[in-house]
Amino acid sequence: MRYTPHRPNEIDEMLRTIGVSSIDDLFKDIPEQLKEKAEGAFQALSAPMTEKELSFYMDNLADENYDLFEVVSFMGAGVYPHYVPSVVDTISSRGEFYTAYTPYQAEASQGSLHVSFEWQTYIARLTGMDVANASMYDAGSATAEAVYMAIRIHRGKRNKVIIASTLHPEIKEVLKTYLEPKGTIIEEIRYDKETGRIDVEHLKDLVDEDTLAVIVQSPNFFGIIEDEKDAVEITHEKGALYIATILEPLAYGLIKPAGYYGADIVVGDAIGLGNYPAYGGPGVGFLATRSKYIRQMPGRLVGETTDVEGTRGYVLTLQTREQHIRRAKATSNITSNHFLMALRATVYMALLGRTGFKKLAYVNYKIAHYAKEKLEAIEGVEVPFSGPFFNEFTVKLPVSAQHVFDHMAAEGIYPGVPLHRFFGPAYENYMLIATTELHSKEDIDGLASHLLEVIKNG
Repeated sequence: MRYTPHRPNEIDEMLRTIGVSSIDDLFKDIPEQLKEKAEGAFQALSAPMTEKELSFYMDNLADENYDLFEVVSFMGAGVYPHYVPSVVDTISSRGEFYTAYTPYQAEASQGSLHVSFEWQTYIARLTGMDVANASMYDAGSATAEAVYMAIRIHRGKRNKVIIASTLHPEIKEVLKTYLEPKGTIIEEIRYDKETGRIDVEHLKDLVDEDTLAVIVQSPNFFGIIEDEKDAVEITHEKGALYIATILEPLAYGLIKPAGYYGADIVVGDAIGLGNYPAYGGPGVGFLATRSKYIRQMPGRLVGETTDVEGTRGYVLTLQTREQHIRRAKATSNITSNHFLMALRATVYMALLGRTGFKKLAYVNYKIAHYAKEKLEAIEGVEVPFSGPFFNEFTVKLPVSAQHVFDHMAAEGIYPGVPLHRFFGPAYENYMLIATTELHSKEDIDGLASHLLEVIKNG
């Protein structure tokens, strides 16, 4: 049944009010050729289908897409595929965790609130911070919200943000979208061409009394693990806040988390923990901070309590959205979170536990270093950065990275991400390669042999 909210007389009244005679007048500014094109597309639609026909049609349409079980992909750049145990799918699909809207309302679902509480606990422990909120959208928006948080902490008295040039380029774009309209200055720390790490001497030159925050990603966009200890100290010397960004939190199974070095805010994306990288998203952003900054956090914070009968329960302890409090006092306009993805990540982390998390991280580390050795042994292939890495690294090829990608993709192997897409012609031969526990030794040997063949054939 068609939903028609307005009667004809109501439509006529609205048209008279805005000063037009017909609905067609509302669209008079649209070029006629576009209208004709839209009409042609509408007429080209096929005849109605039966349920069986539509089901087959949709299946065939879906088959045109590749998934990670049909190709061998070494693409990372912020989204890392990991094996998802079947129990994650089973638990996350239970009816207790599904509601039409607002799954965090205490009167609607104590189960959902309990999961959010556990999620916060895991993220706080993982990052080495005091407290984490009930999840964000993704790493980009979480990083931008962290800067807004820093602005509030400094009471608007500082106006410069310093970001690492090795921060993910897409996060940089999100930051510009958030900050440029506010007039906030953004400056970049150059990176050391030998190690791939940020140039700490350049950071010293950039940080001053007008700096509100320094943002560093580790492992960075080139896959290199930064020396965050020095960066944090330099930042704090000038009274600025240190914001750490991480897109592969599994790395914290081997390296010390940013909170250990004194980071003020840690943000990132946990899409690789129990979630599938479906076309790069949706993600499951997170934000963790020190307890002294808790009232400046965006979003929501779930707390544990007891009712009048002494039964344990969960409540929204902090609600800083404009839907909950006065707009002038709101710290964020975030209207929801990716609860389902956070649920999956929570189940995943609970399954692995501390020991399993560390073991999986080590497996990822070993696979990536085996891949680096195999590729580096190919004549003409270089690993340009000497800095330590986790499960992703950059190579410099003797031929165009896009040329390699195109030829190998035709064979069902996606060798990595050509970096000229982000950094221009100077990086034409650079490729970013990621491996996880999903890659076997045979997969990596195949990558090396196909790469050698493409290079030989030019």
